[in-house]
This record gives sequence, structure tokens and C-alpha cells, in this order.
Amino acid sequence: MKIGVIMGGISSEREVSLNSGKEIANCFDKNKYEVVPIVIDKKDDIFEKAKDIDAAFIALHGKFGEDGIIQAVLETMDVPYTGCGPLTSGVCMNKDMTKMILRASGINTADWACVKSIEEIDYDYIDKMEYPVVVKPCSGGSSVATNIIKKKEDVEFAVKLALDYDTEVIIEKYIKGDEITCCILDGKALPVIAIKPKAEFFDYTAKYADGGSDEIIVQFEEGLQKKIEEMALQCWKVLKCSVYVRVDMIIKEGVPYVLELNTLPGMTKNSLFPKSAKAVNMSFTELLDAITEISLREIR
Repeated sequence: MKIGVIMGGISSEREVSLNSGKEIANCFDKNKYEVVPIVIDKKDDIFEKAKDIDAAFIALHGKFGEDGIIQAVLETMDVPYTGCGPLTSGVCMNKDMTKMILRASGINTADWACVKSIEEIDYDYIDKMEYPVVVKPCSGGSSVATNIIKKKEDVEFAVKLALDYDTEVIIEKYIKGDEITCCILDGKALPVIAIKPKAEFFDYTAKYADGGSDEIIVQFEEGLQKKIEEMALQCWKVLKCSVYVRVDMIIKEGVPYVLELNTLPGMTKNSLFPKSAKAVNMSFTELLDAITEISLREIR
């Protein structure tokens, strides 16, 4: 079977995608698959570069990667692909839509506002949320243009910065607590990872630089562990996820808050999903094989 590893893309996360893609291509089982690296430099590359593959392993991030568009294009081309479908991908990429569905489903998530311009900033509402707040692009990833804002006079600058990367910006109540992630593969929760960034929060450097953060497998007391896993699986269900997804949370005083879902988690040597899989004795190559097999089983 000829597997095309689709990487690069047009988003601000291109370099992360290239790193993921190269590592995925290197670690695939070459006895089982013919692996073809496919670098996307512009949107229409996909039509020519992916026309002769049997399946696509999507290693794209950000726009034209996680937002459901590349998934819809591949479906139009009748090329099977890894991960969630177009609808789930698009919804989970948009943090405002994700949080609205979580809130409507009774899943705990921090208060927030979504704005399209600095004129829409509601300072009275932000005052009610109380500072600090997190300002970030609504459909961004890898913590690009994400900032913790501690005073009113800095909100406008942070919103302007985030608007350079997206048309909508999330202003979210900052929850100070323990950052964790719960990886789900084929509807089953893998071991939880606690993230201890050496910066103020899990920013771009903490995520991708060697030594940028400490990431360790954790087991909470039984009640909290069960609550975390149940909440992650409920997110999987209400957002109609498939194959694999990463649910990021903050734990404050024993209460989990869902931050967001990643439908195409990073797959570099520093990435969280391979570390979680390794904790159940699943090698990176075995994880790639599992993701591919589950995806092909769920051909839409």
C-alpha cells in the first residue's frame, strides 16, 4: 500500500508540520507500506501530488490541515485519510464553536468571549471574568499569538496581534492549575500526561523545544482520574471524533476544565501523543500503524 505523508501546508504551523511529517515518514513500517513524503506548498498541490497514493496520513496543522478542508478535498478525490472527518475537524479547529458545544453538553470549560475586531471587545464582561485572561486566535494552534493578559490596557494589543493570524479571537478566563492532556485512540483513553512548562504556560517553545517542558505520565486519585477520562471520552462523543484525538485540560483544585481538542496532534519526537502511547508499550511505529489501520477501517 502506498501511503502519502502529507506535510507542510500554508498555515503558521508549517514548520511543526514538516517536522511531524518527516518523523512519521521515517518511522513507518517500510515492510508494510510504501511511504511517499508529500510536501504541500500551496492548496492545489494536493491534486497532483496525492493522485497516485492509496491512502493519506495527514501531518498538516492549522488552516488547510486541521480545519476539515483537506479532509473534504481528499474525500472528493476518493483518497482515504487518517483522523477525523471534515465536520469534526472544522468544529474542533474553531475554539468558539468547540466551547459552545462543550458548554451546551454540560462539559466544564472556562468562560470566554469571541471577537472579530477590537471594537467588539467587551471590557465589562472581561472584568466579570476577572484578570488574567488568555487571548488567542480562534482557529490557531501551537500557541501561536497566544498571550496571558493581566491588565485591561494590554487586551487591545493582544487582540490585534491575534487578529494578524485569524479573523476571530478568543478572550478566555485564565484557569491557573495543572495542565494535562488525555490522548484517545479508537475511542479508548491512553495514559494521562501532566505538562509542566518551564515558561509561564505551555507556549510554542515549551511545546517544541528540547527541554521546554517536563511531560510525565500521571495517575491521579481514583475519583479524579475517572472524571478526567470520562470527560475526555464525552468530548470524543459529543464532537463526533474518530480514529484519534488529544483533549487538553487544566485541573484546578480537583476540577477539570477542557481547553480544546486537537484532531491532528503533533507527531514529533517531543509530541505528547507518542509519549502517551509509549506508556502502554506502543512504539511510534506501532502507533502509526494503528492510526492507519483504524482510519482505513472507518473509510467514509
